[in-house]
Amino acid sequence: MPAAAQQGPSPENAAYPPFRIAEGLYYIGAADYAAYLLTTRAGLIVIDGGDAITGRQAVANIRTLGFDPAQVKVLVNSHQHFDHAAGLAELKKAAPGARLYVSAPDAPIIEAGGKGDPYLKGPEWEYEPTKVDVILKDGQKVSLGGVTLTAHVTPGHTKGCTTWTFPVRVAGKVRQALVHCSSSVLPGYRLTAPETYPGMAADYEKSHRFWLNAPCEVFLASHTRFFGLDAKKKALDAGKADAFVDPEGCKAYYQASYKAFRAVLEKQQAAAK
Repeated sequence: MPAAAQQGPSPENAAYPPFRIAEGLYYIGAADYAAYLLTTRAGLIVIDGGDAITGRQAVANIRTLGFDPAQVKVLVNSHQHFDHAAGLAELKKAAPGARLYVSAPDAPIIEAGGKGDPYLKGPEWEYEPTKVDVILKDGQKVSLGGVTLTAHVTPGHTKGCTTWTFPVRVAGKVRQALVHCSSSVLPGYRLTAPETYPGMAADYEKSHRFWLNAPCEVFLASHTRFFGLDAKKKALDAGKADAFVDPEGCKAYYQASYKAFRAVLEKQQAAAK
């Protein structure tokens, strides 16, 4: 997450050309703040909105790909921080009939425009509020036109951080896609008493247990830097149709993530003694 001052134009929300990742799955986000489009026979699904600038880009990118943003019927979110939730308002304006699905812990913060976050406090972190239409439970399925996403509430980075999984056809073969929420420990997060929110360290542990064993062949995430978008896009452009199939990269990412989390936790535990 960038400094608060970067809520205007920044390298993270620089425009990025939309493109097809796999059958019915498209990238519509910015250079780092990610957003994805799924097409179905009953309308469109969008995963994440980025910040407000990214949200406007996502709407334009849907049009560039030849689809009508007004046909977005389902919006889902990874977590309530401004760089993933502020753009939801822009998408809702373009698709007023879309229903927004958010986890129970993160929904009130999105509806309050970022207010209520236990760590990111102040107007620099706030954004245009968006009404949440459906409160998600862990393991809940969201379906539209033959496409089904599964919500996995993976708390830690936020209390309602949600990782999404769904099957997708890549180069003629059905693969399991995973859109990672976030597992980073922000500078200043407290994992020992008093924790940034009660149970934060235990939540990171529980979420990593899921991530380390989750079906993950097409590895995607809320930030493109997590899964190496640029390198995979270059390989795709060079003719590698399954460039985004990367189960080993996904596994390695989560192993490194868990190691980083444990290092912060152990450092804070040692300092507390």
